[in-house]
Amino acid sequence: MLLDYLIMLVYALGMLALGWYGMRKARNQNDFLVAGRRLGPGLYLGTMAAVVLGGASTIGTVKLGYLYGLSGLWLVFMLGLGIIVLSLVFSRQIARLKVYTVTQILEQRYQASSRLIGGIVMVAYDLMVAVTATIAIGSVTEVVFEIPRIPAILCGGGIVIVYSVIGGMWSLTLTDIIQFVIKTLGIFAVLLPLSIHQAGGLSRMQEVLPAGFFDLGHIGLDTILTYFLLYFFGALIGQDIWQRVFTARSEKVVRYAGLGAGVYCMLYGLACALIGAAAHVLLPNLAVPENAYAEVTRQVLQPGLRGLVVAAALSAIMSTASGCLLAAATVFQEDIYARFLRPGAPNGLRESRLFTLLMGVVMLALACLVNDVIGALSIAYNLLVGGLLVPIFGALLWRRASARGAMTSIVVGCLVVVTFMAIDGVLANTPIAYGLLASLITFVVVSLADAPAASLQAQAD
Repeated sequence: MLLDYLIMLVYALGMLALGWYGMRKARNQNDFLVAGRRLGPGLYLGTMAAVVLGGASTIGTVKLGYLYGLSGLWLVFMLGLGIIVLSLVFSRQIARLKVYTVTQILEQRYQASSRLIGGIVMVAYDLMVAVTATIAIGSVTEVVFEIPRIPAILCGGGIVIVYSVIGGMWSLTLTDIIQFVIKTLGIFAVLLPLSIHQAGGLSRMQEVLPAGFFDLGHIGLDTILTYFLLYFFGALIGQDIWQRVFTARSEKVVRYAGLGAGVYCMLYGLACALIGAAAHVLLPNLAVPENAYAEVTRQVLQPGLRGLVVAAALSAIMSTASGCLLAAATVFQEDIYARFLRPGAPNGLRESRLFTLLMGVVMLALACLVNDVIGALSIAYNLLVGGLLVPIFGALLWRRASARGAMTSIVVGCLVVVTFMAIDGVLANTPIAYGLLASLITFVVVSLADAPAASLQAQAD
């Protein structure tokens, strides 16, 4: 275990060192929030893939693979598909807007109040995703290194907060690239081939696994549809993802590097689902399937390689945690504090660091209190997609959209989502299905009965 501990120590120190280097590059608010809008294709692809593939994508997909086999890939597949559509279809409009947050678009197209309520929903979403990622950090280190969960959460989350606060998006970009390399090696080059080998190869896995484990529909069409509604549409409008889009130096970078990131995500989902299926062969009676990643790592790998694969999992998780932390802080600062709570107050680099620190403290506190990771993630995506998807894409695509239609759509969509979560449960399919439908109908009906809002205008460089 000593070698594994040394590898993890080197990894943690490396993240802090890159955060310090990012601090030297973050000389103004534009650098801190969107890396000066000058990332090229290599940096952009790595950082986009890193922010998407977090705890749910890695730990969660291995769990789904353990329970359902190959069809466990659908969660991450939908995220990758969302990235591809965002990059190929909406890259030109997004690149020309020159904004910091998704919800700034709501005010540009509709009215100030829509930006406020949209900002509140977006902060809740990004903060909850950051919390689930921080919990996942504790889950992995608790199982593999037998460290109590709360200290593991505080240590891992503390590292995320430090490098996010000091360097902002530049620190996130630099750490994301290293994390992207580590998790690519750890998943594709180490854990995937070794776990399949230990399980006897794909042919033996097909023989001994339960029926349907190599059927892409085994998880159920209703679950696949829910993943489409939540994660495909969530990828299209999440602040953490759009904030990465804002870092690209050109529309061409967004389009082609984004396509590469989406394809990478799909392959990553396939790899994690196969690892989960192999874990089912090796460890058929796990009491907690969520620990499948950590348990198969401990079972299959030798010291040294084990440390690398744990670092791969933590790389994926920390990328999402830091990206969503900065996204929540950015929306709170730009769309709530500077626009409504303290208009005219200083709002620069110092304030950006302060709000990132405050959000980080809230993230750690919630991570120590919340236990249901999948439930928290479902609440976040239900509110995001059910409340904001329709008015945001209405702002981009529909000339007849109105300010009143947008506001009503957000309120009705969120209320329906919350109502059905209370009735049917957080993990049910009905909250997102009925919430999205209610939001769409309200938006169209009210907009058609009202005067259309002014069109969005591209911003000058």
